[in-house]
Amino acid sequence: MKTTLDIHDALLIEAKTLAARQRLSLTRLIEEGLRMRLGAAQGPGAKPRRAMPVCKPKGARPGKFNPALSGLSTGEMLDALDQNPSDAA
Repeated sequence: MKTTLDIHDALLIEAKTLAARQRLSLTRLIEEGLRMRLGAAQGPGAKPRRAMPVCKPKGARPGKFNPALSGLSTGEMLDALDQNPSDAA
């Protein structure tokens, strides 16, 4: 996708210089920077992903959903899991 960005002149010169030294296009350098920043945003401070308790535990027939979760939104399921982490396994 094409877009237009307003970048400070000194920053743009520095970015172009770095891209040329590394034999990258400016687009690729910007994309890599965005990926790094977005990845860092989901790093140490982000909530870890948890398994969702969607199936009945221990001995239930495969494919049967936990009736306690019926009708809940994803956010409500995550909140329930935060309150009862032992139910995740």
